[in-house]
Amino acid sequence: MRTTRALAAAGAAVAALGLAAPAAVARDGMGVSPSNIVALPSVIARGGQLTVTVDNCPTGGTMTSDAFPSTTLTPIHGAGQTAKGTATINDNARPGSHSITVNCNGRTLTNPAAFTVIGGVQGGIGGSRSTGAAPADIAIGGGLVAAAVVGGGVFWVRRRSEKRI
Repeated sequence: MRTTRALAAAGAAVAALGLAAPAAVARDGMGVSPSNIVALPSVIARGGQLTVTVDNCPTGGTMTSDAFPSTTLTPIHGAGQTAKGTATINDNARPGSHSITVNCNGRTLTNPAAFTVIGGVQGGIGGSRSTGAAPADIAIGGGLVAAAVVGGGVFWVRRRSEKRI
């Protein structure tokens, strides 16, 4: 009976050491390859900010793309093996799908279609580009609001005069 207990205790100790050894190697960053590159938002306009997270990158690193300059990845405290970086998309980035290459611990990983850049909207005569409301849009909206206020006032005055009869 004592031999069985001793054997079980020795087996448990060996199993605990066997499970702890890979975790100890992973914590120092040696032998860890980056994985799971996630870019948010996945569709972004030129000049926008892109946030990239990478798993298995405990000491940080760099990320590069043809749509933004090389950017630093920093470890996220409390997230263990994850690193994060924020890049600003170039104003002259071509519309379409772009890749991100990450370098962590001397090892690289590429996500070939990590995000998509969209260009300006072409509309109107001459293919002009607009990013917000034009003065004509504001005038039309203001006119509609004014018409609604006048129409509501007329309706309210008519309802009051009908009650007196």
